[in-house]
Amino acid sequence: MSPSRRLVLVGLAVLASLGAMVEAGAQAWPSRPIRLIVPFGAGGATDIYARLLGQHLQTALGQPLVVENMPGGVFAIGTVAAAKAAPDGYTLVMITSSHALVEGMGVNRKKYQLMRDLVPVATLSSAEGVLVVHPSVQANTVKEFVALVKAAPEQINYGSSGTGSMLHMEAKLFESMTGTAMVHVPYKTGGNARLDLLEGRVQALFDTIAGAAPFIRSGKLRALGTTGPQRSPSLPNVPTLAEAGVPGYDVQVVIGLMAPAGTPKSIVDRLNLEINAIMKRPDVREAWAKVDSQILVMSPDEFGKTLNAEIAKWAQIVKASGITLTE
Repeated sequence: MSPSRRLVLVGLAVLASLGAMVEAGAQAWPSRPIRLIVPFGAGGATDIYARLLGQHLQTALGQPLVVENMPGGVFAIGTVAAAKAAPDGYTLVMITSSHALVEGMGVNRKKYQLMRDLVPVATLSSAEGVLVVHPSVQANTVKEFVALVKAAPEQINYGSSGTGSMLHMEAKLFESMTGTAMVHVPYKTGGNARLDLLEGRVQALFDTIAGAAPFIRSGKLRALGTTGPQRSPSLPNVPTLAEAGVPGYDVQVVIGLMAPAGTPKSIVDRLNLEINAIMKRPDVREAWAKVDSQILVMSPDEFGKTLNAEIAKWAQIVKASGITLTE
């Protein structure tokens, strides 16, 4: 046997041995605690979802699940930490539609690329927003609001949780699809924007249903339409924007989990199976409903397609609006 052929055979044997070791490690998984990175602050919606999931997932897997909050850098600090972690199934990261929005804007691209450096694992929930106006606004329907804004371009002020935020981009999509122009007033948080809307200092706001619903029910705010494809169970009498006069409007905030690229498929599939089973539990459905969110169950491939579609959609909106966001 020639020396070159012997080297080839040795190399193949080494690769086969490494493959067997990886597969054996995946089969033995998990054998130690799993870290779940939340690239948002403690106490927020994503953090709450992570901790609720963790209570059940650690029981299903037989290992502790440690939630680690790593906010900052427009989600980059926690997301990069996950992307750089070993792809062994012991690091997961919470991802929301805001990641797709930021990816579409090109922010953090030098630090990580969502669909290159991470792989989709499972989804947890989806939640739509709602367009609300101050009661002084002379519009009771979406069509009346569009007519009002068109009659007085750049006279209606709307709040948001900051330039480039999901609440801001929901409004930009609305303007793009209706041919309207309003004045954007950015705030540090959605709560601050809502407070000024209640006081009448701004006239409109794309808000979360969880935050706006109490004021809608009390009559302090008027809901014109929700942003999802179906009516919200929390606001069944409020039409969707699509059915109220903006055909095709569809914005939902999806929350899910991803893992470092290269994580064995067997581990990803096991996680997806366990998480989907947890999402179908009646007590979990009840907990999600309390925060005005719907259970969302997807395969890893379906989650990946959803993220890619969201990235493409927001990239197009950002390009058309000319919005920029400094890293």
